[in-house]
Amino acid sequence: MLPKILVVDDDRHTRILLDRLLAKTAVVSLATDGAEARQLFAADDFNLVLMDQRLPSDNGIDLLREFRERRPHLVGILMTGFADVRDAVAAVREGLFDYLTKPFEDLEALEAVIGKALELDRAYREIHGLRARLASESGAPAMIGQSPAMEHVLGQISQVAGLDTTVLLEGESGTGKDLAARMIHAMSTRATKLFLEVNCGGLPETLLESLLFGYEKGAFTGASQATAGYFEKAHDGNLFLDEIADMSPKLQSSLLRVLQDHSFTRIGSTQPRAADFRLICATNRPLLAEVKAGRFREDLYYRIAVVSIRMPPLREREGDIVPLATHFLDHYSTKFGKTCGPLTPAALQALEGCRWEGNVRQLQHCIERAVALHVNGPIDMSHLFPTGECCASPLPANDPAPVTPGYQDARADFEREYFRRVLDAAGGNVSEAARLSGIPRQNLYVRMKRWGIVTDK
Repeated sequence: MLPKILVVDDDRHTRILLDRLLAKTAVVSLATDGAEARQLFAADDFNLVLMDQRLPSDNGIDLLREFRERRPHLVGILMTGFADVRDAVAAVREGLFDYLTKPFEDLEALEAVIGKALELDRAYREIHGLRARLASESGAPAMIGQSPAMEHVLGQISQVAGLDTTVLLEGESGTGKDLAARMIHAMSTRATKLFLEVNCGGLPETLLESLLFGYEKGAFTGASQATAGYFEKAHDGNLFLDEIADMSPKLQSSLLRVLQDHSFTRIGSTQPRAADFRLICATNRPLLAEVKAGRFREDLYYRIAVVSIRMPPLREREGDIVPLATHFLDHYSTKFGKTCGPLTPAALQALEGCRWEGNVRQLQHCIERAVALHVNGPIDMSHLFPTGECCASPLPANDPAPVTPGYQDARADFEREYFRRVLDAAGGNVSEAARLSGIPRQNLYVRMKRWGIVTDK
């Protein structure tokens, strides 16, 4: 479904330009004044509003404020003349997505700003759609993301969740393996039973053993009463063993016997007990490599890796950073009782430029810190990275900095040289140069002014 955009401007040429520019990718509604804009806004759910600052009977900034009171997450762009830029910048600080100066000199830049605004609107709608759907379903946790990588993961989860089979989740730290495990539980046939989680990393072997198997009274010093372990408590439910690669060889052998025999005995007991649970495991290290290195039992690997799901790192999830950041911003604003947001275009650009070595967890902590330290209002790049440094990984010290110019610089150089050559070919005649290049003469004048090209014809 195409997004809906409301354009409010009393200038006929601006309305025609935007209508033609956006007609192929959006459903565009046009209004000439505030009264007409209010009628259209009340009758439809727009994804974006492009508002002129100076209207016949209204101030565009005030009208956008009025619209945002009715829809707090409305994404709005103000169109303004150069003389009113100061007011537009102030409006952006209040929560407006961005502003555009007229006349529009670069239509590609205009399309890029509108594309980013629609992307933010999609993020808002995805978050609220997930919340509404999850509120009426089984309580399954939301895994936010619409990238191809996440679509693949969600498809795998939906396929295996209802099957009573062991699942291995592999991926870097912070990629959401625990969330995936909870989602599998919520969608499984054991969803009404317990979901128990044990992190095998950092626990001494004896403590982990007693935690899993349980023990009888007097089994060891301090065992003052009989205690059920997680194998027992998870009966008929799901047991999630996180960081299973850290499990000792002895416990690997013990776990293998439990999975083979479907029974176990408490420490200090000879009485076997049923072990009917569904096992979900996770590791942040490639487990097959651990097997080849002799650190993990091969027979146990094939027992737990019946279905293996790789959780992609955030750098492979193109398009997911904005929805995730928006979700965390909304979550922590509510949690801390604040009204922080939205994320400014500069903040969004900075977030998307990071490598996020800590993946989703690092992004989450970044947003949480920004909201905790911010009073209220839009979140800018300076709030996310107060030291001025993004979390993007720097180049290795022994690698020279790249000398390839950025896209914008390369494009500027090309345009400047191209228009000079076209004008030379046209003998300096702007009308002829416009005909040769296929660019409207008015647009050609704008580009000539931008690049400082002067002709006497």
